Amino acid sequence: MSGLKPIARRGLLALAISLAALTARDAAAAESAASSTAVHFTFDRPIDASMAPFFLAAKDGKFGAEHLNVSFNTAPGSPEALARVAKGDSELALVDINELIRFRDKDDAAPVKAVFVLFNRAPYAIVARRSRGIHILPDLDGKTVGVAEGDLSMRLWPALALQNNINASHIKFHKISAAVREPILSAGQVDAVTGFSHLSAVNLRDRGVPGGDLVVLRYADYGCEAYGFAVVANPAFAAAKPDAVKGFVRALIAGINATVKEPARAAEEAAGRIEDGDRELELERLRTVLVDNILTDEVRRNGLGGIDPARLERSIDQIAKDFKFRRRPAADDIFDDRFLPPVESRLIN
Repeated sequence: MSGLKPIARRGLLALAISLAALTARDAAAAESAASSTAVHFTFDRPIDASMAPFFLAAKDGKFGAEHLNVSFNTAPGSPEALARVAKGDSELALVDINELIRFRDKDDAAPVKAVFVLFNRAPYAIVARRSRGIHILPDLDGKTVGVAEGDLSMRLWPALALQNNINASHIKFHKISAAVREPILSAGQVDAVTGFSHLSAVNLRDRGVPGGDLVVLRYADYGCEAYGFAVVANPAFAAAKPDAVKGFVRALIAGINATVKEPARAAEEAAGRIEDGDRELELERLRTVLVDNILTDEVRRNGLGGIDPARLERSIDQIAKDFKFRRRPAADDIFDDRFLPPVESRLIN
């Protein structure tokens, strides 16, 4: 190199330094990938904006910072998502915790437990039209309600009716396909439909039903104690890699905080994962979920992700109004709080 001019020597030296830096960076990336834990995560239904915290955690590198390589997939319902977790096809999943309670009653059920509650209040609701004379729950007397096959909200209807002194025999429940739930209500073929408040009500407004003509009768407002969607873990994975589960929970909490601070960005991230996703529609859905289901008074007091054992016990009793347990589970059969960080890091500012 002695024959080269000083400028050329400096150029070659800079190039060598750059190549060395690239080689070191690639080696570090390869080492990081090799040390990461793969997590196959299953959502129990098609993607919507309520899942935005998971997607923001991924986009913002929160899972990577916990040395997790997370991939997402969907299942056609909580029973299938639970089956995947039980078999080990998915390490973690988002499911309806009330379906987990029923799942654990099976003789051969794997000891799957929830490790983080995303929906502090279940989204179960009856969405009705004021123009059909429905303003409060007792107004359903003599009305026709469309119920989609497999609608989980109907599993807690017997307890809700009993608690509110409603004679269920005076209400006609009409079985329908989930695909026509909103169309038949908007067409006036039924007086109300069952469903999730953040799905049916928002979809109906999107179909042109005036918001002032819709009333959302949330189960939680009428004494339903149920929690909603929760992250569940494969028991073998949780036992072998507890730090991975704890890391996932920390990353999810960061994703929730980011979603609360930037709901528009979160809705856009979710809409981008939905075929023909509508950012404004998903933003409305996300805002509904945050207010009704995630940022409840209980969460503001006690932090994200946990449960009140006494409340969970009461919700199991409400499930028992319709479901005959062979061996009624206790709260600690359903929820494992060992993977939650300290309360102070779970409080919403």
